[in-house]
Amino acid sequence: MRYLYEFIKEDLTARKMVFIGGPRQAGKTTLALGFLKNGNEEHPAYLNWDHTRAKNMLLSGELPPNEPIIIFDEIHKYHDWRNLVKGIYDIEKNRRQFIVTGSARLDYYSRGGDSLQGRIFYYRLHPATYNELPLLPLKKGDLDIMIRYGGFPEPLLEQDDVFWRRWQRERKKRVINEDLLSLEQVREISKLDLLVDLLPARVGSPLSIQKIRQELKVAHETVEKWISILENLYYCYRIPPYGADKIKAVKKEQKLYLWDWSLCLQRGQLLENMVASHLLKFCHFREDTLGHEMELRYLRDIEKREIDFVVLQDKKPLFAVECKAGERETSPHIKYFAQRTTIPVFYQVHFGAKNAENLANRTRILPFSKFCQELKLP
Repeated sequence: MRYLYEFIKEDLTARKMVFIGGPRQAGKTTLALGFLKNGNEEHPAYLNWDHTRAKNMLLSGELPPNEPIIIFDEIHKYHDWRNLVKGIYDIEKNRRQFIVTGSARLDYYSRGGDSLQGRIFYYRLHPATYNELPLLPLKKGDLDIMIRYGGFPEPLLEQDDVFWRRWQRERKKRVINEDLLSLEQVREISKLDLLVDLLPARVGSPLSIQKIRQELKVAHETVEKWISILENLYYCYRIPPYGADKIKAVKKEQKLYLWDWSLCLQRGQLLENMVASHLLKFCHFREDTLGHEMELRYLRDIEKREIDFVVLQDKKPLFAVECKAGERETSPHIKYFAQRTTIPVFYQVHFGAKNAENLANRTRILPFSKFCQELKLP
């Protein structure tokens, strides 16, 4: 079972609904079905809004009898889903447990209607990351496989280039033509499709909405809205800058990353996106299971000195990470920021084998695999 199973199992006993959000095909349905006896998509307790039978049952207030756990999948596509779920839960909470899954941000697409506050625990399921490799039934389970095929279970398990390409085409089509159109009113689908194709080249760099606007020939506000929609559908995400007291840091420029790092065009970008995804999973895991306030940011000053990532917990920096595709000496930017910030430790992460420590600058140079193991990234 995936890394969230035991936490969800415990929360279900607290008479709360468990919400599981995350990108399409990350394994949410498989995770949820694991809580049903002999669970599969034909199980009567699995109610998918995209299926007519389940939709009619839910709208009429019917639930399958004698089922202690009920799964609502993709129900957020219904405009009044929150009131519907709340009404069912308030009546049945002493007799049943509920899991709600969706390939969009359930916290965002819950605006309007009655509040669910106090009734739910919310989890975000990520694609597989490095420390999960030994737990998956893979043909090959080394780092190179995960670099090539990403962390989404299907292409990772299949490990075939043709399958990966076909899977990518289908995923893009379903995100734009099914998920997006069921939740948002967007007319220029062809340009949004083009925007998706432009994003891999922007990974790891300060995102210029202006340049994208010029390429697509649409308004600035339109591009901003489209990227926000893609974030809400777990296709991409942005991280803001971190401002330290003694640093003239940039304040507004955000950097963009993809939930599927295998789409990155260059090896340096791929490493940075892969690290970003592992760190975002680390942050979401600690928020969802321990309740900490986590933030993933980057550090860049007006002289363009930069550290790729800073992880904060409850407003305090835990560590910073700089990504280098090759084995190198400590980055001069790490030395500079180590002298001017209170960040406790800096990691310089690479795809090689070098392992070194620089006590003067609070720096560890680590292979990516060892970095994941030492931090116990989920």
